[in-house]
Amino acid sequence: MTRFLPLLRRVLLLGSLAVIRSVFADATLPPQPSPQNVPAPGPKTDAPYAPRAVLPGGVVIPLYPAGSPYLKADKVAEPEVYQNWGAGLVGAVTSIHNPSIEFHAGNGQLNTGAVVILAGGGGHRSLNVGEASPLVPFLAHQGVSSVILRNRLRSDGYEPKTDGVNDALQAIKLVRTYAKEWKLDPAKVGIMGFSAGAELAMNAALRWEDFDRANDTPANPLAKVSSRPDFVGSIYPGPSLFFRAEEKPVIPRAMPPVFIACAGQGDWIHAYWAIEFYEALLMDGVPNIEMLLYARGRHPGDKTGPDEPPATGSISNMGGIPFGTWSARYLDWFRDLGFLNKPGVVTQAAKDVAAHLERQPRSLRPPAPPAAPAPPKAP
Repeated sequence: MTRFLPLLRRVLLLGSLAVIRSVFADATLPPQPSPQNVPAPGPKTDAPYAPRAVLPGGVVIPLYPAGSPYLKADKVAEPEVYQNWGAGLVGAVTSIHNPSIEFHAGNGQLNTGAVVILAGGGGHRSLNVGEASPLVPFLAHQGVSSVILRNRLRSDGYEPKTDGVNDALQAIKLVRTYAKEWKLDPAKVGIMGFSAGAELAMNAALRWEDFDRANDTPANPLAKVSSRPDFVGSIYPGPSLFFRAEEKPVIPRAMPPVFIACAGQGDWIHAYWAIEFYEALLMDGVPNIEMLLYARGRHPGDKTGPDEPPATGSISNMGGIPFGTWSARYLDWFRDLGFLNKPGVVTQAAKDVAAHLERQPRSLRPPAPPAAPAPPKAP
């Protein structure tokens, strides 16, 4: 009889599990409650639209004062339109006529004073804040604050190369203005963009001097605040101002360091745009530019084959492929350049920029031979 006890125990266990499954199968559950505190756009009023936070705790500030020439007076009161990517998660925003920033503080006990302005992609048709929002807690755990940029879109009648870049540069000015209130180091204000947002980030790094000159007016309270980004992150970028340009843009002598990450063959056009921008900075001698091109991966939203990882973006693990680790490599680069040090400590990035202000462009052509001596004058 003893030898049958294990078998008996197994039979009793399986019978108990069957009963439990039956009870739960027959159980009637109450209706699932709706998600709480789902962000929603604000109402339309006669005043300029008041943007609302897309993440809890966000401090939202419009980029421009009412009546600014950068705003369209007949559109500025129009409410934004949200598209959710999941329960309670704002994924995309359109109808942005009163652009804004949304500030989120990093961990105060780890505060580095650094802040990253986050520009989502969306092909200039929508603004994918869902690409930017996952970075907020990720950066906060490193003592880095973040700002979600809501810039104007081509689909709403604006030009990304001017209006979108102006929004990015105005955001840098505005964040620097609030550095004291937000416990930021004004020498650690940078921008990171994804896809179309990466276009804005790269082009802002090229155009900040023009923007500052154009806005150095007595009526502008931010006139003397620099719009130069201290660092740039460009993740699976769209085309920069170098693409198909008859006259190549001038690279500022104080060009900030740049981090670039993109999939390679699976996202070849964005990889091409990344290489084009990298090559221009490389041949100009800009210090501390880093580029990672990954063997596998796709652009977010692209169709994938049955044996390919999912085409996700932002800081997702990309299905477990190395491309999904780009954010860790970004932190390595960020740390190496001194942006994770305490506030007020001069970064290695700033030292290197200062040391390369007099750099000369590089060339693959051999140097021209010395001029032939002039023939002797006739007596």
